Amino acid sequence: MAQSKYKRILLKLSGEALMGEQKYGIDHVVLDTITSEVKEICELGVEVAIVIGGGNIFRGLSGTARGMERASADYMGMLATVLNALALQNVLENKGVVTRVQSAIEMRELAETYIRRRAVRHLEKRRVVIFAAGTGNPYFTTDTAAALRAMEIGAEIIMKATKVDGVFSADPMKDKSATIFKHLTYIDVLRNDLKVMDATAISLCMDNKLPIIVFNLTVPGNIKRIVLGEKIGTLVTGRNHD
Repeated sequence: MAQSKYKRILLKLSGEALMGEQKYGIDHVVLDTITSEVKEICELGVEVAIVIGGGNIFRGLSGTARGMERASADYMGMLATVLNALALQNVLENKGVVTRVQSAIEMRELAETYIRRRAVRHLEKRRVVIFAAGTGNPYFTTDTAAALRAMEIGAEIIMKATKVDGVFSADPMKDKSATIFKHLTYIDVLRNDLKVMDATAISLCMDNKLPIIVFNLTVPGNIKRIVLGEKIGTLVTGRNHD
């Protein structure tokens, strides 16, 4: 059996990743593909935690732009992440992957309340843990939640899933001359406002030397390739690589 490079990873999925080509909600074909790939890396012995966003259902910032009070809009966004987490859990368990959802906002009928030691124990027992409701606080994104949870559980890397091949010099959807960065430092990302993750998340990763790989989720097999050590996407660390 192939040898995994990582023992414990945190996979950051945006809510938009679940939409596929739809304009709203969850594309079940996309969900089936993502969960199949997660199952594959679980079978390699990798301990998998997932932080999922809610932008396919509701984005706090867009609510604020329409005149909603920011804290209320953010809480609505957190609830959207719970819907996505439950959908992800359901499909994973239908594939035989034992899964736990832990929510930063208490809702005992739907999910466990987030407890770090319990989350770690689930991972040690090879259960996939899905962290929902962000950090439980308004004004923080699910990127920041991913950085925070990754450090709390001792993940070796954050795998940030996107719809492009990595981090580019410009938006590759709009600028055909945009070039991909194979490696960046945290300072590069912050200084050039490269939108890998928000500044709070990048700063947390920098302070704790937690690497980030930004990769294209729409390419089948990319999650497994990264876990096996292939150089996919853009690596963000604290030092320059030759």
